[in-house]
Amino acid sequence: MKSLRFLCLPLASLLALAPCGVAADPDPAQVEISVGRLLEQGHYSRQKLDDKISKQFLKNYLEGLDYNHLYFTQKDVDGFTSKYGSTLSNDVLLGNTDPAFTIFNTYKKRVEDRIAKNKELVKQKFDFTSDRTVQINRQKAAWPKDEADADTLWRDRIEGELLQEALAKHALNPPVKTLTRRYDQVLRYLREQTKEDMMKGFLTILAQTYDPHSEYMSRSELENFQISMRLGLIGIGAVLRSDEGYTKITELVTGGPAAKDGRLKVGDRVAAVAQGEKEFVDAVDMKLDKVVEMIRGKKDTVVRLQVIPVNAADPSVRKVIEIKRDEIKLKEQEAHAEIIERTGPDGTPIRLGWIVLPSFYADMEHSGAAGAKSTTKDVLALINRLKQENIQGLVMDLRRNGGGSLEESVNLTGLFIKKGPVVQSKDASGNQHVNKDRDSSIAWDGPLIVCCNRLSASASEIFAAAIQDYGRGVVVGDASTFGKGTVQTMLEIGRIMPFLGSGNNEAGALKLTIQKFYRIAGGSTQLKGVESDVRLPSIFDQPEIGESALKGPLPYDTVPAADFEKWDRPLFKKELRDRSATRVAADPEFRYITEDLEAAKKRVAENKVSLNEKVRRAEIEEDKTRKETRTAARAKLKQPEAKVYALTLENVSKPDLKLVTSEKPEKKAPDEASKPEVKDPAAESPDEDGADDEGEGETKSAGLDTIKNETLNILNDLIGLYRAPKAATASAAK
Repeated sequence: MKSLRFLCLPLASLLALAPCGVAADPDPAQVEISVGRLLEQGHYSRQKLDDKISKQFLKNYLEGLDYNHLYFTQKDVDGFTSKYGSTLSNDVLLGNTDPAFTIFNTYKKRVEDRIAKNKELVKQKFDFTSDRTVQINRQKAAWPKDEADADTLWRDRIEGELLQEALAKHALNPPVKTLTRRYDQVLRYLREQTKEDMMKGFLTILAQTYDPHSEYMSRSELENFQISMRLGLIGIGAVLRSDEGYTKITELVTGGPAAKDGRLKVGDRVAAVAQGEKEFVDAVDMKLDKVVEMIRGKKDTVVRLQVIPVNAADPSVRKVIEIKRDEIKLKEQEAHAEIIERTGPDGTPIRLGWIVLPSFYADMEHSGAAGAKSTTKDVLALINRLKQENIQGLVMDLRRNGGGSLEESVNLTGLFIKKGPVVQSKDASGNQHVNKDRDSSIAWDGPLIVCCNRLSASASEIFAAAIQDYGRGVVVGDASTFGKGTVQTMLEIGRIMPFLGSGNNEAGALKLTIQKFYRIAGGSTQLKGVESDVRLPSIFDQPEIGESALKGPLPYDTVPAADFEKWDRPLFKKELRDRSATRVAADPEFRYITEDLEAAKKRVAENKVSLNEKVRRAEIEEDKTRKETRTAARAKLKQPEAKVYALTLENVSKPDLKLVTSEKPEKKAPDEASKPEVKDPAAESPDEDGADDEGEGETKSAGLDTIKNETLNILNDLIGLYRAPKAATASAAK
C-alpha cells in the first residue's frame, strides 16, 4: 500500500501542473464501495456509514451542488430526503451510483430551466432606482419554497447582477451580453461533466462529511497532487479553488511570477482569462479545472486575468493583471532570512534576525542521505550565519505556513530547546505516541519570537505550541493559529483494492484523516489553534478563517501532559503586551486594520447590497476617498530607519551580504486571503498592514509590513528586559 503521511493544510488546485495522461475509467460502483469501506474502517472517528451519516451526507451534497440555495426548491429537497435520507450510506456500500447521478441530473435540469428564464429576464428594463437590496450570501438562507418563490428571488438577483456589471470599471461587454455569456458558460460546464466528475464530487463530499480534510481525489487530481509534491511547477504560481461560482486565489507561491509581480492577491476572484492579446473568456461559474487549464501554459507565455479584488467595496470593481508564466523553483520556497539593523532598547545599534519559513519541507525519498533537503538543516545554516553576524534576537516567521513534515517540525523545535518531547499523537484505537527531540544541543538560546497568523497550520502549530509550552519564546500574531490538529494519509485505491486498477492510480486516492496530534501540555491544537502571547490587529484575524469555520471539524479534546522541563528564563509577557498595546494604539496603520476589520464584519453581518445605482456609486466614491486619504497620510509619515540584509541558502556562506534597503523594512510579498473555505487550506488577502490601494486590498505604506515592524519592536523590548530582568521579576512568568 502506498501511503504518505502529511500535516500540511492541503492545497485545492495548484496551477501550472503538467497535463494528465488518459486512461480507462475504473468502475465507479467499485470505487464507491472502496471509498465507503475505507472511510468506515480507516478514518480516525471509526464512524459507520449509518443513518446519521446518510442524512448529513445528503444535506452536504445538495448544498455542495447548490451552495447558494438558488436552484433546488424546498419541494426538491423534501423529495430527496424522503427517497435517500436514510439509505444513501447503504447505496454507497452496495455500489449503487444511481443516487449520485439522479441528484446531479435533477440539479442540471433545474439550472437549465432557470437559465432559460434568466435569459428572458435580463432583457427587461431595470432603472436601478429602488430602495431594495439583494442578499449576497444565501448559504444559510432557506431554499425557495416553490417555483414562484424562486422566480421572485431570481428577479432581484438578476437586477443586482446587471447593476454590478454596469458599474464594472473594466467591463468586457454590455451587462446583458456579459450575463448571457455567463449563463451559456454555466450550461457548458454542466454538460461537460463526465461520470468521473460526478462521482468525484459525490465521493469527496462523502469524505468531507467525516471531516473537512478528508477527500476523494480522482485520477487526474491525484496526478496533479503528486506533481505538486515534487514542486516541479511552470505557470504563474497561484493556488485556486472554486468559491461561490468564482475561481478564488487561495495562495501565491513564494517566488512565483504572481508573487513577484505583486498585483494579484490572495482572495482575488478570477472573472475572466485571456491568452496574451486574445479576447477574454468569462470564467464565472466555470469548472475549476477548466480555469486552471486556461491559466497554466508554457514558459514565457503571457496570461491576462480580470479579477475582482478581495477587498473591493463593490463586487463590480475589476482589475486586469498581465503575468508572464515561468518556472517556479524550489529554492525560492526555501527558508530564508534577513539581518535587520535598527536602534536597540538602550539607543545603540542592534542586529536582529528574521527567518521566514514558508513550509516544513523534506526530501522524503532521500531522507538521511548526504545533501538531502531538510527544513531543519537549512534553518540551522541560517542561524549559524546570523550568529556570526552578532544578532541579539531572532524571529521565526510562520505566517501563512500551512505545515508539512511532522519530523521536521520536531527537529526544528530541537534547535531551540534541550532534548525532550515536542508533540503527542493519538490514533483511532486510542494509542498514544510522543515524538521527542533527542539532541541536547541548542542552535539558538537567545531571545526568540514566533510570528504566526490564522494561516499558520499543522506543523507550524506543533512548533509554535512546543516553543510556547516550554516557555522558550513568545508567540506573536493573530488571536490564534488555524486550528488544524489532524494528520492525513494518502491511500491510492488501486493499490489497496487491486481489482480496481491492477495496482495503478486509475481509481484515484482517498486522503484520509487517521490521527490527531496534541501539545506536550496535553491540549489539542484542533479548533483552538495556538493562542498568541501578544496579539496584534490583523486583517486575517476573523472567525471566517480557520478550522472552526469549516464544515464538520473533529472536536477539541485533551490527553495527559507529557513529562518535560520548562525553559529557565523569564519571558515578561505582561510587559511585552502592555508596551505593544501602547504602540499599537498610536499607530495609524493598526487603526486602518481595525477599521477594515470592522467594515468586513459589518458587510458579513448585513449580507446585502443595494439595488440603487446612486447608492452604489456613492459607496464606491466613499471607498475611493478613504483610500486617497490614507495614501496622503502615509506620505507624511517617517518610516523607521533600518538596514536590512538578505540572507539565503545561496549566500549563507559568502562573506558579503546583499543590502536590501538602508531606510525601511523590505516590502513583503502579498499575503493570503480573507476567507478560505477550503477543501482545506488555507488561506486570506490584503497585506497584513491592512488597508487598500485602488481597490486592491493592500497597504502600500512605502513597503512597510506593519505586523513585522511591531514584532521587531516586541523583540527589542524582550532583549531589553533580558538585560534588566530585576525590573520586571514580578510578572516574568505571566
